[in-house]
Amino acid sequence: MARKGHRPSKAPASRPRFYGRHAVLAALDNPERTVRKIWGTREALGGLDIPASIPITFADVADLGRLVPGDAPHQGLVVEVDPLEDIWLGDLLAQGEGDQRPLVVLDQVTDPHNVGAVLRSAAAFDALGIITQDRHSPPESGSLARSASGTLETVPWVRVVNLARALEEIAEAQFWRIGLTGHADKTLGEVMGQGRIALVLGAEGEGMRQNTETHCDQLAKLPISDKVESLNVSNAAAVALYAIAARG
Repeated sequence: MARKGHRPSKAPASRPRFYGRHAVLAALDNPERTVRKIWGTREALGGLDIPASIPITFADVADLGRLVPGDAPHQGLVVEVDPLEDIWLGDLLAQGEGDQRPLVVLDQVTDPHNVGAVLRSAAAFDALGIITQDRHSPPESGSLARSASGTLETVPWVRVVNLARALEEIAEAQFWRIGLTGHADKTLGEVMGQGRIALVLGAEGEGMRQNTETHCDQLAKLPISDKVESLNVSNAAAVALYAIAARG
Protein backbone atom coordinates (compact mmCIF):
# COMPACT_ATOMS: atom_id res chain seq x y z
CA MET A 1 0.00 0.00 0.00
CA ALA A 2 1.06 3.61 -0.32
CA ARG A 3 3.45 5.37 2.02
CA LYS A 4 1.57 6.69 5.00
CA GLY A 5 1.35 10.31 6.07
CA HIS A 6 -0.27 12.48 8.69
CA ARG A 7 -3.00 15.08 8.67
CA PRO A 8 -1.09 18.12 9.92
CA SER A 9 -4.23 20.17 10.56
CA LYS A 10 -6.03 17.57 12.70
CA ALA A 11 -5.60 15.94 16.05
CA PRO A 12 -5.81 12.13 16.13
CA ALA A 13 -9.38 11.02 15.50
CA SER A 14 -11.41 9.06 18.00
CA ARG A 15 -12.24 5.47 17.23
CA PRO A 16 -15.35 5.11 15.10
CA ARG A 17 -17.82 2.27 15.38
CA PHE A 18 -18.98 0.57 12.20
CA TYR A 19 -22.17 -1.42 11.97
CA GLY A 20 -23.94 -3.58 9.42
CA ARG A 21 -22.66 -6.73 7.79
CA HIS A 22 -20.95 -5.20 4.71
CA ALA A 23 -19.06 -2.54 6.67
CA VAL A 24 -18.00 -4.91 9.45
CA LEU A 25 -16.86 -7.78 7.20
CA ALA A 26 -14.94 -5.39 4.95
CA ALA A 27 -13.16 -3.91 7.98
CA LEU A 28 -12.22 -7.40 9.20
CA ASP A 29 -10.92 -8.30 5.72
CA ASN A 30 -8.79 -5.17 5.32
CA PRO A 31 -5.17 -5.81 6.41
CA GLU A 32 -4.68 -2.02 6.71
CA ARG A 33 -7.49 -1.73 9.26
CA THR A 34 -7.05 -2.27 13.00
CA VAL A 35 -10.23 -3.64 14.58
CA ARG A 36 -10.20 -3.15 18.36
CA LYS A 37 -13.46 -4.78 19.48
CA ILE A 38 -16.45 -6.57 18.03
CA TRP A 39 -19.93 -6.96 19.43
CA GLY A 40 -22.58 -9.17 17.90
CA THR A 41 -25.44 -11.55 18.31
CA ARG A 42 -24.55 -15.23 18.41
CA GLU A 43 -26.37 -15.70 15.14
CA ALA A 44 -24.52 -12.89 13.33
CA LEU A 45 -21.12 -13.92 14.71
CA GLY A 46 -21.63 -17.57 13.87
CA GLY A 47 -19.31 -18.73 11.11
CA LEU A 48 -17.21 -15.55 11.06
CA ASP A 49 -13.44 -16.06 11.10
CA ILE A 50 -12.43 -13.47 13.69
CA PRO A 51 -8.76 -13.20 14.69
CA ALA A 52 -8.07 -14.30 18.26
CA SER A 53 -6.56 -10.89 19.01
CA ILE A 54 -9.92 -9.11 18.69
CA PRO A 55 -12.07 -9.13 21.85
CA ILE A 56 -15.57 -10.48 21.15
CA THR A 57 -18.65 -9.56 23.16
CA PHE A 58 -21.90 -11.40 22.57
CA ALA A 59 -24.87 -9.07 22.85
CA ASP A 60 -28.56 -9.02 22.11
CA VAL A 61 -30.17 -6.71 19.57
CA ALA A 62 -31.22 -4.14 22.18
CA ASP A 63 -27.69 -3.89 23.61
CA LEU A 64 -26.24 -3.41 20.12
CA GLY A 65 -28.76 -0.67 19.47
CA ARG A 66 -27.28 1.30 22.35
CA LEU A 67 -23.81 1.17 20.75
CA VAL A 68 -24.86 2.90 17.54
CA PRO A 69 -26.94 5.96 16.56
CA GLY A 70 -30.68 5.62 17.03
CA ASP A 71 -32.38 3.23 14.60
CA ALA A 72 -29.08 2.44 12.83
CA PRO A 73 -29.47 -0.93 11.02
CA HIS A 74 -26.64 -2.83 12.70
CA GLN A 75 -27.71 -6.30 11.44
CA GLY A 76 -26.34 -7.84 14.62
CA LEU A 77 -22.74 -6.65 14.19
CA VAL A 78 -20.77 -3.67 15.55
CA VAL A 79 -17.00 -3.09 15.54
CA GLU A 80 -14.78 -0.40 17.03
CA VAL A 81 -11.83 0.43 14.78
CA ASP A 82 -8.86 2.74 14.39
CA PRO A 83 -9.18 5.20 11.50
CA LEU A 84 -7.11 4.21 8.48
CA GLU A 85 -3.70 5.78 8.10
CA ASP A 86 -3.62 8.63 5.61
CA ILE A 87 -2.23 8.28 2.10
CA TRP A 88 -0.04 10.86 0.39
CA LEU A 89 -1.49 12.24 -2.83
CA GLY A 90 1.81 11.69 -4.60
CA ASP A 91 1.72 8.00 -3.72
CA LEU A 92 -1.82 7.63 -5.04
CA LEU A 93 -0.86 9.32 -8.30
CA ALA A 94 2.13 7.01 -8.61
CA GLN A 95 -0.17 3.98 -8.21
CA GLY A 96 -2.16 5.20 -11.22
CA GLU A 97 0.78 5.74 -13.56
CA GLY A 98 0.18 4.12 -16.92
CA ASP A 99 -3.56 3.54 -16.58
CA GLN A 100 -6.76 5.46 -17.28
CA ARG A 101 -8.49 5.21 -13.93
CA PRO A 102 -10.21 8.50 -13.03
CA LEU A 103 -9.90 10.49 -9.83
CA VAL A 104 -12.81 12.00 -7.92
CA VAL A 105 -12.18 15.30 -6.13
CA LEU A 106 -14.83 16.52 -3.67
CA ASP A 107 -14.96 20.18 -2.69
CA GLN A 108 -16.69 20.77 0.66
CA VAL A 109 -18.89 17.67 0.48
CA THR A 110 -19.46 17.17 4.20
CA ASP A 111 -22.41 14.77 4.37
CA PRO A 112 -21.13 11.28 5.33
CA HIS A 113 -23.87 9.53 3.36
CA ASN A 114 -22.83 11.37 0.20
CA VAL A 115 -19.14 10.64 0.66
CA GLY A 116 -19.94 6.99 1.37
CA ALA A 117 -22.08 6.75 -1.76
CA VAL A 118 -19.30 8.37 -3.84
CA LEU A 119 -16.84 5.78 -2.51
CA ARG A 120 -19.24 3.03 -3.58
CA SER A 121 -19.53 4.48 -7.11
CA ALA A 122 -15.76 4.95 -7.26
CA ALA A 123 -15.34 1.25 -6.50
CA ALA A 124 -18.01 0.23 -9.00
CA PHE A 125 -16.34 2.13 -11.86
CA ASP A 126 -12.74 1.42 -10.80
CA ALA A 127 -11.68 4.95 -9.91
CA LEU A 128 -8.12 5.42 -8.69
CA GLY A 129 -9.35 7.10 -5.50
CA ILE A 130 -11.12 10.10 -4.02
CA ILE A 131 -9.60 13.32 -2.72
CA THR A 132 -11.11 15.71 -0.16
CA GLN A 133 -9.94 18.68 1.86
CA ASP A 134 -9.57 17.39 5.38
CA ARG A 135 -11.27 20.26 7.21
CA HIS A 136 -14.24 20.22 4.81
CA SER A 137 -15.00 16.50 4.76
CA PRO A 138 -16.48 14.08 7.27
CA PRO A 139 -14.39 11.76 9.43
CA GLU A 140 -14.75 8.02 9.20
CA SER A 141 -17.99 7.02 10.90
CA GLY A 142 -20.55 4.27 11.06
CA SER A 143 -22.97 6.07 8.75
CA LEU A 144 -20.26 6.76 6.17
CA ALA A 145 -19.00 3.18 6.27
CA ARG A 146 -22.53 1.82 5.88
CA SER A 147 -23.25 4.11 2.92
CA ALA A 148 -19.97 2.98 1.35
CA SER A 149 -21.09 -0.67 1.75
CA GLY A 150 -17.57 -1.96 2.39
CA THR A 151 -15.76 0.26 -0.12
CA LEU A 152 -14.30 2.55 2.55
CA GLU A 153 -11.82 -0.31 2.98
CA THR A 154 -10.94 -0.68 -0.71
CA VAL A 155 -11.01 2.77 -2.36
CA PRO A 156 -8.03 5.01 -1.47
CA TRP A 157 -9.16 8.25 0.18
CA VAL A 158 -6.64 11.08 0.27
CA ARG A 159 -7.26 14.04 2.59
CA VAL A 160 -5.31 17.17 1.73
CA VAL A 161 -4.81 20.48 3.52
CA ASN A 162 -5.02 22.65 0.39
CA LEU A 163 -7.33 21.49 -2.40
CA ALA A 164 -6.05 24.04 -4.94
CA ARG A 165 -2.49 22.81 -4.53
CA ALA A 166 -3.69 19.23 -4.80
CA LEU A 167 -5.40 20.06 -8.11
CA GLU A 168 -2.11 21.51 -9.36
CA GLU A 169 -0.32 18.28 -8.44
CA ILE A 170 -3.05 16.30 -10.20
CA ALA A 171 -2.54 18.37 -13.35
CA GLU A 172 1.21 17.70 -13.23
CA ALA A 173 0.33 13.99 -13.28
CA GLN A 174 -1.37 14.56 -16.67
CA PHE A 175 -4.98 14.48 -15.50
CA TRP A 176 -7.55 16.70 -17.27
CA ARG A 177 -9.46 18.35 -14.45
CA ILE A 178 -13.17 18.60 -15.24
CA GLY A 179 -15.38 20.48 -12.81
CA LEU A 180 -19.04 19.46 -12.90
CA THR A 181 -21.38 22.44 -12.57
CA GLY A 182 -24.84 23.29 -13.85
CA HIS A 183 -23.73 26.65 -15.27
CA ALA A 184 -21.22 25.14 -17.72
CA ASP A 185 -21.82 25.59 -21.45
CA LYS A 186 -20.77 22.13 -22.57
CA THR A 187 -21.68 18.63 -21.42
CA LEU A 188 -19.27 16.10 -19.96
CA GLY A 189 -19.52 13.99 -23.10
CA GLU A 190 -18.41 16.93 -25.24
CA VAL A 191 -15.30 17.75 -23.23
CA MET A 192 -13.91 14.58 -21.69
CA GLY A 193 -11.88 13.24 -24.62
CA GLN A 194 -9.80 10.08 -24.15
CA GLY A 195 -7.20 11.18 -21.59
CA ARG A 196 -6.94 10.75 -17.84
CA ILE A 197 -9.73 12.57 -16.01
CA ALA A 198 -10.06 14.04 -12.55
CA LEU A 199 -13.72 14.77 -11.82
CA VAL A 200 -14.24 17.71 -9.48
CA LEU A 201 -17.58 18.04 -7.70
CA GLY A 202 -18.91 20.48 -5.13
CA ALA A 203 -21.59 20.14 -2.51
CA GLU A 204 -25.19 20.12 -3.70
CA GLY A 205 -26.60 23.64 -3.72
CA GLU A 206 -23.36 25.50 -3.04
CA GLY A 207 -21.33 23.77 -5.74
CA MET A 208 -17.59 24.25 -6.11
CA ARG A 209 -15.85 27.25 -4.62
CA GLN A 210 -14.60 29.84 -7.11
CA ASN A 211 -10.96 29.03 -6.39
CA THR A 212 -11.65 25.35 -7.08
CA GLU A 213 -13.32 26.20 -10.40
CA THR A 214 -10.30 28.24 -11.47
CA HIS A 215 -8.11 25.17 -10.88
CA CYS A 216 -10.15 23.08 -13.34
CA ASP A 217 -9.11 22.79 -16.98
CA GLN A 218 -12.72 22.61 -18.12
CA LEU A 219 -16.19 23.02 -16.67
CA ALA A 220 -18.93 20.67 -17.81
CA LYS A 221 -22.50 19.75 -17.00
CA LEU A 222 -24.53 16.58 -17.16
CA PRO A 223 -27.31 16.58 -19.77
CA ILE A 224 -30.19 16.43 -17.28
CA SER A 225 -33.68 17.57 -18.18
CA ASP A 226 -35.24 20.78 -16.91
CA LYS A 227 -37.59 18.70 -14.73
CA VAL A 228 -34.93 18.80 -11.99
CA GLU A 229 -32.61 21.61 -11.00
CA SER A 230 -29.65 19.39 -10.14
CA LEU A 231 -28.57 15.93 -9.05
CA ASN A 232 -27.33 14.95 -5.63
CA VAL A 233 -23.52 14.98 -5.67
CA SER A 234 -23.26 11.21 -5.23
CA ASN A 235 -25.71 10.61 -8.10
CA ALA A 236 -23.81 13.06 -10.30
CA ALA A 237 -20.54 11.28 -9.49
CA ALA A 238 -22.04 7.90 -10.40
CA VAL A 239 -23.37 9.15 -13.75
CA ALA A 240 -20.10 10.88 -14.61
CA LEU A 241 -17.97 7.87 -13.66
CA TYR A 242 -20.16 5.66 -15.83
CA ALA A 243 -19.74 8.05 -18.76
CA ILE A 244 -15.97 7.93 -18.37
CA ALA A 245 -15.94 4.13 -18.10
CA ALA A 246 -18.16 3.81 -21.21
CA ARG A 247 -15.98 5.96 -23.49
CA GLY A 248 -15.55 4.33 -26.86
